[in-house]
Amino acid sequence: MEITMTKTVFLTIAGRTNAGKSSLLNTVVGEKIASVSSKSQTTRTRITGIKTIGETQLVFMDTPGLHKPKNKLSAHMLNAVKESVTDIDAVIFMADCTHPLGEQEENMLRDICRRKIPVIFVLNKIDLLDNMSKLAPIIASLSSKFDLEAIVPVSVKENNGIDIVINEAMKLAAESPHFFPDDMITDQPERIIAAEMIREKVLRSTRDEVPHSIAVEIDEFKVRDDIYIRANIFVERESQKGIVIGAKGSLLKKIGEQARKDIESLLGNKVFLDLWVKVKPDWRNKDKALKQFGYEG
Repeated sequence: MEITMTKTVFLTIAGRTNAGKSSLLNTVVGEKIASVSSKSQTTRTRITGIKTIGETQLVFMDTPGLHKPKNKLSAHMLNAVKESVTDIDAVIFMADCTHPLGEQEENMLRDICRRKIPVIFVLNKIDLLDNMSKLAPIIASLSSKFDLEAIVPVSVKENNGIDIVINEAMKLAAESPHFFPDDMITDQPERIIAAEMIREKVLRSTRDEVPHSIAVEIDEFKVRDDIYIRANIFVERESQKGIVIGAKGSLLKKIGEQARKDIESLLGNKVFLDLWVKVKPDWRNKDKALKQFGYEG
């Protein structure tokens, strides 16, 4: 009897904030496991997504976007990015094709290439180009500057080119046992994903400085006939608390309804979501608070 050898590849998804990294991860695994919003710095920690195709298992790590750190939280986020490309099989480096690469992106790419880590460069948001001929000089410039495994133009929004990214990733897989069950899509605990889904809805519903001041902590997660989740939404100032709650609780109700639908879709069960808003002043600069919310100080 012929024995088929399994293969595995671990890939970090890196790039500037708002390049579409989390959207790519969600599209590849087929479920929403990473928060997505138009706000910068939506992803704060590494999130693992798993896609098993036949005998090949692809393990993706979504990372926070590259940015200039302004507090201890954002410094932690950048450390998470640096650590994620230290011991990895390959990197999927994502960029917005409508913007030139910044110095931070180029420096990171050079460092990755210098260490001979294979890079699949994904040029996202081609749906925003008025003329596809604009891609040719971008691709030529990237090819001349960096030693890349492949350059793949995509539109994650329109699910265009994602299959090519997956195929390029599969080429890099090596003979290895699978590290996760073949039907598993993430190693994130359900309560962590629930917290991220709640935070995403707050990000989408608020503006100015409020989104960056938000942290969500699951206080209770009980499985009964339904699933009961009590969650605390933390802000840094009393005025922000009023914004998140809204007039007569209207915005908090909207956030709860939207988050509940996403959580129910993922968990496949009815969810009772109990949301509370609390103030923890300047938590983004306090090691104890960062540890409490799952970020290392």
